Amino acid sequence: MTVLVVTGTGTEVGKTVVTAALAAAARAAGRSVAVLKPAQTGVAPGEPGDVAEVRRLAGDAVTGEELARFPEPLAPGTAAARAGLAPVRPPEIAKAAARLAESHDLVLVEGAGGLLVRLDEEGATLADAAHLLAAPVLVVAQAGLGTLNTTALTAEALRARGLHCEGVVIGSWPAAPDLAMRCNLADLPEVAGAPLLGAVPEGAGSLPPEGFRTAAPAWLAPELSGTWDAAGFTATHR
Repeated sequence: MTVLVVTGTGTEVGKTVVTAALAAAARAAGRSVAVLKPAQTGVAPGEPGDVAEVRRLAGDAVTGEELARFPEPLAPGTAAARAGLAPVRPPEIAKAAARLAESHDLVLVEGAGGLLVRLDEEGATLADAAHLLAAPVLVVAQAGLGTLNTTALTAEALRARGLHCEGVVIGSWPAAPDLAMRCNLADLPEVAGAPLLGAVPEGAGSLPPEGFRTAAPAWLAPELSGTWDAAGFTATHR
C-alpha cells in the first residue's frame, strides 16, 4: 500500500486527527509519509488548514501538500464555484498523489466531508480519484447511534465503484462509551464488510504533539502500522 485514501462517513467525524495518527504511526515504523489534501474549504489564505494540523501533530518530517483552497466552508465544488475559482479534479489529485508516491513510502489523501461530496460542476468525487489511483479507501466513522447506516452506505458506494475498503477507524472514541457505541464495535465491521482497524480517543487532537506521536500506534491496528487489537478492544467494552 503506497497510497491510502482517507474519507469519512460525513463531516466532523475526525478525519484529520485520524490522518495525523496514521502519519505518526507510519513514521514511528520508519516509513516516509506525505499527506495530500486535494481541496481545503473554509480556511482563509494564510491560515493553517488540515495539512498544517496533521504536520503539527505527526511532525515536520511529514510532507504536506494542498492542491486548492476555497474560503467558504462548503462542499469543494460549491465553494469553488462561489469563489469563481477553478475546482480541483480527480486527474489532478491522482497525478499529485502518484508524484508524491515516487518519493514516499506512504501517501495519505485526505478528502473533504464524505466520499461522494462533489469536487466540481460535473459531479466528480474523491471516489473517482481513488479509482484513478487504484488505491484502497479507509473510512473514518463516528462511534455512536446512526453510524451503522452511514458506514454501510459509504461501504456500499465503494463496492459499487469497484473500490477496496481497507477498513474502518472510529474517529473519536469517548472515555465512557454508551450502549450503542459498545455494540457498534461488533456491528461496524459487519455492515462495512471490512475490518475495524482502530479507535482514536476523543480529544486526541488536543494532546501535546510529542504525546500524540507516542500514543498514535496504540490507536491503530497492525495493518496501519499500529498495535491496536480489535478483538481485545471489543471484548473490553462488552
